[in-house]
Amino acid sequence: MENQGKIRRYEFDWLRVLAFSLLIFYHTGMFFVSWEWHVKNNQLSEMMEVPMAFMSQWRMSLIFLVSGVGVYFALGYRSAGSFAKDRLKRIFIPLLMGMLLVVPPQVYFERVAQGSASDYVSFYPSIFNFEPYPQGNFSWHHLWYLAYIFTYSLILLPLLLYLRQSTLELRWLNGWLLLILPAAWLSMGGVLVNPHFPGTNALIDDWANHYLYVTIFLIGFMLMKAPALQDRVRSIRWFSLAVATTFYFILYTFYWNNWVDIEGADLALYFAIKQSNRWFWLMTILGFALQHLNIKSNYLAKANEMVYPFYILHQTIIVAIGFYLKNLSLSIGLKFGIISLGTFILCFILVRYVIMPVNWLRVPFGLKSVKQKEFAVEVAKPVTTA
Repeated sequence: MENQGKIRRYEFDWLRVLAFSLLIFYHTGMFFVSWEWHVKNNQLSEMMEVPMAFMSQWRMSLIFLVSGVGVYFALGYRSAGSFAKDRLKRIFIPLLMGMLLVVPPQVYFERVAQGSASDYVSFYPSIFNFEPYPQGNFSWHHLWYLAYIFTYSLILLPLLLYLRQSTLELRWLNGWLLLILPAAWLSMGGVLVNPHFPGTNALIDDWANHYLYVTIFLIGFMLMKAPALQDRVRSIRWFSLAVATTFYFILYTFYWNNWVDIEGADLALYFAIKQSNRWFWLMTILGFALQHLNIKSNYLAKANEMVYPFYILHQTIIVAIGFYLKNLSLSIGLKFGIISLGTFILCFILVRYVIMPVNWLRVPFGLKSVKQKEFAVEVAKPVTTA
């Protein structure tokens, strides 16, 4: 990511690439665990739920935090109209394209597995009934993030413009308060909102997730506005790790192993611990990234550009490969390797050799249009898409 065309923030580029790349492994894991998902393997793994539960605590929050950073740079000193037009082009168009072309195969494979669909040609027109999934076949599935970040970017635009132009130093916010205050704020939301609004990713009534993700998004934005905060996050990274590890141990030992019944007062305590744990891991990841990932690489700019269309495509490929592997007599480890590696290879081929060289495909997959001459000489500008 770039500050006014002069300063590259390699650590945030790396975080963006790593955060989105992690989704390939996470969504591959969803094929093998007992949690509800679109297509399931014929054998499930209880052991795999341990790392999956760990990642689920912070994976999307990290993406929203990095998105806040990205929006800070994307906003720059643009007018509100120019920024809104850019969001329409870079987020809404890929979302619409994804809902019409990329997501339907996922729903189709699920319906085939359920025995309610036969051939794709007969299935596809059903999405134009616009009946929301799961009752109908119209959905944004994993692309819900695009709907959320598009909505946040526009609704919060007056606040973002104010923050971008204001003097925001936050000198009083030392390292300890950086841990405690956001954790307390997120915990309050967990206690007051989460029990009444379970996460749906449906945007309209998803108030618990909005409380969480708007907070994290704004923190990412303000983190770039007040650079001194970054030094404080970096300085307490080891302490953040210790606290995060402790809270995760409490969650796993007492709640996820059913040592404590999650109801009544225990439910409130559970959400407070869970939301605090989420923030502590974000602080840990961010602190170590700021310390160790400010690394220039010849491949980073290209990877940062490719990660957006990778994200759009990856889950459809995972579901498709999983559908054809689910009943084969192969070990879970081998299937996991085939799906994750196969997804990476297919995404790379499609993005690098089909989408990126063709201008009319670039915009629907969230990339800027470029001249063919520029592409030929590998002139890749830093990407700051949220």
